[in-house]
Amino acid sequence: MQTYDVAPLVVSDASENITHLLRNRVKSTPELNLFAIEKTPGVWVDVTAKAFEQEVVSVAKGLIASGVQPGQAVGIMSRTRYEWALIDFAIWYAGAVSVPIYETSAPSQIEWILSDADCVALFVENDEHVSRFEQIKSSAPLCRQVFTIDSGAIENLKKLGRDVTNENLETRRKTSGLFDLATIIYTSGTTGKPKGCELLHRGFVELSKNATLELPDVVNSKHTTLLFLPLAHVFARFVSVLAVHGGVKVGHQPDTKTIAAAMQSFKPHFLLAVPRVFEKVYNSAEQRAESGGKGKIFRKAAYTAIAYSKALDTKQGPSLGLKIQFAIFDRLVYKKLRAAMGGRVKFAISGGGPLGTRLGHFYRAIGLTVLEGYGLTETTAPASIGRAKNLRIGKVGLMLPGTGIKIAPDGEILLRGNNTLRGYWKNPEATKAAFEGEWFKSGDIGEIDEEGFISITGRKKELIVTAGGKNVAPAALEDPLRGNSLVAQAVVIGDQRPFVSALISLDGEMLPIWLENNGLSKSLTLAQAAKEPKVLAALQIAVDRVNKNFSRAESIRKFAVLGQELSEESGHLTPSLKIKREVVMRDFAPTIEEIYSSGPATNEIEAQ
Repeated sequence: MQTYDVAPLVVSDASENITHLLRNRVKSTPELNLFAIEKTPGVWVDVTAKAFEQEVVSVAKGLIASGVQPGQAVGIMSRTRYEWALIDFAIWYAGAVSVPIYETSAPSQIEWILSDADCVALFVENDEHVSRFEQIKSSAPLCRQVFTIDSGAIENLKKLGRDVTNENLETRRKTSGLFDLATIIYTSGTTGKPKGCELLHRGFVELSKNATLELPDVVNSKHTTLLFLPLAHVFARFVSVLAVHGGVKVGHQPDTKTIAAAMQSFKPHFLLAVPRVFEKVYNSAEQRAESGGKGKIFRKAAYTAIAYSKALDTKQGPSLGLKIQFAIFDRLVYKKLRAAMGGRVKFAISGGGPLGTRLGHFYRAIGLTVLEGYGLTETTAPASIGRAKNLRIGKVGLMLPGTGIKIAPDGEILLRGNNTLRGYWKNPEATKAAFEGEWFKSGDIGEIDEEGFISITGRKKELIVTAGGKNVAPAALEDPLRGNSLVAQAVVIGDQRPFVSALISLDGEMLPIWLENNGLSKSLTLAQAAKEPKVLAALQIAVDRVNKNFSRAESIRKFAVLGQELSEESGHLTPSLKIKREVVMRDFAPTIEEIYSSGPATNEIEAQ
């Protein structure tokens, strides 16, 4: 087996926990602005490290006074906002364990997490969240307290904890060590009930320290970042802690519709996003250019940017002609794109799925280097990440210090290191099945090259084996398809079938712009657009482009366009936007059967 380990750059004392990261930051730079709160649109008010810790201490004392005991679990259900980070650290200062819940969670999901994690209290954002809890509170009898952020819970806890002494708080703060439980984060649940990942203080502490040393050009006290991904997800959650250790000023943006305006006013130096966000930014820019009659210019600029970036990776570099073209488009197009993101963004960290080489090269050329990373909830988010000065576009970088990777004979990625979960909460069977000695079995398929760079090719359980015996990784076909402005989701099918096919859902946000740009009524519904010949023809072109990179046996021979969106609300996506394949296959079984009922396919198009 291929094995690749990276020694840690620093190792912490066993008595440390996450609170030490904040305590050390305050000792080092008490007046450094760690956060900024958007009080009114476009107006940000800074919060220093010292002020943040003082507030954390006050809320933690309130939790102690309310009866929360060391080691007990406290839930947090809220959108991404300053109070999320405040509550998270307050729970840790009180010696307790935080349990994030997506604010979009249905009552049944809230019930499962609160009851399974034995939560004794719950923070929610608003009265609507309270009403969801009320529906299931009888099934979570241990959860006796609900703190509502928008109803003054923070100030009420501060008042409640006034009589708790600093000595009492310090005792609580130090109850946990490096190898104690910090948080229980539930997996997205693409199949079955979500499992609670027991993440230790060690994962956050050691990863934060080592990543800061390894990525100084990104994580440093001169930089800012705007968090808009859900803090209930381990990806944003880790970066929230990392920023405290690294001294990065963080702004929060809970509303995805106002991210563009927030970037203009906050002007972040680096961003954290999933590939879908980068696809949306590109597609929106392209469609806006098309609307203004400048579609050809944009596409030529994009082609030039990609060619320029690819040339940077060659010995001879970009030619003189390419440099001149690039300079022209930089003034006409790229400069405007950078300005739209605030004008200071130089780096972005992408995770949760592959970005693709096309967008990787495009963004690097316009001045935004996207560092792709790889990890899971079970690895406290990152296991590997790209390095700005040693980038391999299309790969997820090198392992972080203190972690190791091994490729099993069947291609599965196995991981170990200071970031690995202790196990699954109250689920010894799942824990045993997930480990091979000290190695965690990721379920992902991948490769390591001779320099240690990692490529992810798909999920082991999602591999399709056609009736002809051909192995196909759906993600390799789905990911580039989702890069098309019309496509919201693509679900590739074909297991034990005579050929590979796909279900495609349209992007409801981009569709009206595309329709108008192509001489159609922008008021068409998704169901109507799914049968529109121009839409089907454009999707066929997108499928044909993807198929060029695959053999006929691996390519998409037929597809059906769904007349509805696949979303979290419809039950087809997890909160982290992963496809629930079993649900999709069940709900659209008649459509799938119709695809295969007509026998072998050529380039047939169907709409459902």
